Amino acid sequence: MSERAAPFYCPYCGDEDLRPSEQGHGAWECASCNRAFQLKFLGLLARGLRQDGGADGGEDAI
Repeated sequence: MSERAAPFYCPYCGDEDLRPSEQGHGAWECASCNRAFQLKFLGLLARGLRQDGGADGGEDAI
């Protein structure tokens, strides 16, 4: 990844005045509530990779 993903708002107060933190990758500081938080990508969920092609997982009625 060449650019970091930026959050749109603080998860604590909802304000949009966020700045990258010096604490490391994915760390952000909110100037409004004076809190720091970190975002981390955990991975893809297996349930998002369906092979059956159906939205509900069942068979079509005839």
